[in-house]
Amino acid sequence: MNEKGKYLALGSDHAGFHLKESVHKFLIASGYSVKDYGCYSVDSVDYPDVIHPLAADVDSGKFERAIIICGSGIGVSMVANKYPGVRAALCCDRGKVELCRLHNDANVLALGARYLTEKQAFEMIDVFLNTEFEGGRHKARVVKIAIPKE
Repeated sequence: MNEKGKYLALGSDHAGFHLKESVHKFLIASGYSVKDYGCYSVDSVDYPDVIHPLAADVDSGKFERAIIICGSGIGVSMVANKYPGVRAALCCDRGKVELCRLHNDANVLALGARYLTEKQAFEMIDVFLNTEFEGGRHKARVVKIAIPKE
């Protein structure tokens, strides 16, 4: 990743709070700067309130990549994918993370905190941040993911 890519967005709801805090520390230790969109405790929050601002900043180009977390990863990925410039992928293992980067140029990784250990999450994040988009035959498909302009 280029230097701009060393600045990441990170967000979670209350169910993902503990994993988000561990991920934040992992990213800092790995040399990344992180904007933490919240949440900031285990107190109940509505994940759209956290994910909409994060996804808007990815969509605008402020961040090349982001990591979002909730209990299952489903809700946060649904919100993030409302933005045309966001390609959020809910992944449950390293292989899917690699493919979402190689073939889909995913720029947001969604994780389900209830289904992953910290070690699994860190391994998946490492793959997400260090796998480049393959391009080629996949490029035209990725362009078609965004909402077509009329």
